[in-house]
Amino acid sequence: MPCVADWLNNPFSIVQGIFAQNVPNSDWEKKVTEYFKEKLKENNATNWVPSLNDVPVHYLKPNSLVKFRCMVQDMFDPEFYMGVYETVDPNTNARVLHFGKYRDVAECGPQQEIDLNSSQTVTSERQTFYCVPVPGESAWVKEAYISASQARVSPSTSYTPSRHKRSYEEDEDMDLHPSKQKEQHTGSGGDIHGCVEPKRLETEASAGHHLISPNCSPPLDLNFPLPGEKGPACLVKVYESWDSFKVNDVLEVYGILSVDPVLSIVNNEERDSSTLNPVESMDTAEEQRVHSPPASLVPRIHVILAQKLQHINPLLPACLNEEESKTFVSNFMSELSPVRAELLGFLTHALLGDSLAAEYLILHLISTVYARRDVLPLGKFTVNLSGCPRNNIFTEHIYRIIQQLVPASYRLQMTIENMNHSRFIPHKDYAANRLVSGVLQLASNTSLVVDETQLEQGQLDTKGVHNVTALGNLITWQKVDYDFSYHQMEFPCNINVLITSEGRSLLPSDCQVHLQPQIIPPNMEEYMSSLLTAVLPSVLNKFRIYLSLLRLLDYSISEEVTKAVEEDFVEMRKNDPESVTADDLHRTLLVARFLSLSVGQTTLSRERWLRAKQLEALRKARLQQQKCVNGNEL
Repeated sequence: MPCVADWLNNPFSIVQGIFAQNVPNSDWEKKVTEYFKEKLKENNATNWVPSLNDVPVHYLKPNSLVKFRCMVQDMFDPEFYMGVYETVDPNTNARVLHFGKYRDVAECGPQQEIDLNSSQTVTSERQTFYCVPVPGESAWVKEAYISASQARVSPSTSYTPSRHKRSYEEDEDMDLHPSKQKEQHTGSGGDIHGCVEPKRLETEASAGHHLISPNCSPPLDLNFPLPGEKGPACLVKVYESWDSFKVNDVLEVYGILSVDPVLSIVNNEERDSSTLNPVESMDTAEEQRVHSPPASLVPRIHVILAQKLQHINPLLPACLNEEESKTFVSNFMSELSPVRAELLGFLTHALLGDSLAAEYLILHLISTVYARRDVLPLGKFTVNLSGCPRNNIFTEHIYRIIQQLVPASYRLQMTIENMNHSRFIPHKDYAANRLVSGVLQLASNTSLVVDETQLEQGQLDTKGVHNVTALGNLITWQKVDYDFSYHQMEFPCNINVLITSEGRSLLPSDCQVHLQPQIIPPNMEEYMSSLLTAVLPSVLNKFRIYLSLLRLLDYSISEEVTKAVEEDFVEMRKNDPESVTADDLHRTLLVARFLSLSVGQTTLSRERWLRAKQLEALRKARLQQQKCVNGNEL
């Protein structure tokens, strides 16, 4: 265990030491980054850094090192700040150099003033990202990150938060498990809060729950894409390589936490003065409110290190290219067959005994957009599971099972009410100069389950038509056109869409699988609930690793197999020119790709190609049979 040293509790002391040793040399900034990078490489050191995803802000020491797993919801305009500045004592004329990096407010001693005309002043630029927790992140992901954390945090000794001040996921949990609070918030961390003023901590904590900024009547909208989301939103200030991050990227950032109450005072004063003299401020009051919310509600993180995440599955190594990770991957691949067989059995039971539908569901869950050719996204595999009972319990439980298997998901109930009233497409609010989020602003690799069994007769209004169109474009092109009033801006995405419906879906799909239940349980609720409780947690974890890992593997087709597939397709066309189309070839190649990956093969073999053709033949025969029974296409 690395000792809870200054670099964790008081990173400013480290930065100050490096700054003092290296000024006026400009490479002090690089040395700071390298220092923290090395510290975090030490034995499990990342687990000792408290995470804003797990710990309420009022349990964290201001100006300590924290981490945050988040999605970039919006990016604000770059801001200028004093990277280096000089203070002078008017009495003695003594001058001191300070760094302004990683700070919101310039530091100045009691007898000192900032010399704004100093030749030593360095003006620098930083980029602010508005970040939210990953939308739809599964409960098991949060729990796994919390249990891996070894951060020690505790509230100030003079401050005990009351029921309504607890944060995030613990709210409901604490009433049922009061012991959890003790487990999570006690430990050897008393020293962390030794130097924090209890009064200041209490102020920040009590403001947190209500989300109402002190000087504004409307509550502050934290702009989460999905309804009912919890957790903090943060202003993440990035100093290097911010061009490599964009809206909707999932990041893990390590930086210095800033929750200085003086920020709220400064911002309120600015707002008040600008209402008296509008000429002094270029920003509208609404823009100031959104871009400078109270730090107790929207804390700031001054980033020292940031990385894009390949995935958010805590059961997998963060980066699969490292040597240790390769051992993990090869060990898991060696036991892939039994895991696949168990998962197939589990999903077959969930789909009421339909093993063909379970096969296709596995292929769907490991599918991912691996490339784009012009506007065409390659690798998307939207499945329409038709023939679902018009029974809220079945589709709800299918979603719950998917939620237990994938790291992020959302169930979209396709009712007339939702279509007409929900905000699907993010749009630009020019008055507040921010991107207002919508349901379709999701992180890459999110599973979106569209429940069409909820659809009843009714009239879609203009907004409803736009929402359905946006959903169709997401499925077909894997993109969402954000609304910037005067124009639309295309945001590519990689979302796995599963549509559950009674008949054929109104929405486009790559593959329709008609459900053929082999069992009709007398009590659907009981049957579906017992499925999850029957699976051992260790087996469930293997399913989770399996689905996340396989979508990250590379895949290729040799020239020899390509030629054989082409010849086979020509033969199929000869035998049945009416029903075998180019779309069939494309779909069968996709099925063969994911079928190969599902058994751990990264190249296409003759055997997998034949199995893919067999699955497709079974799927089509079932649809044809259904069409004959009903006299129309389903």
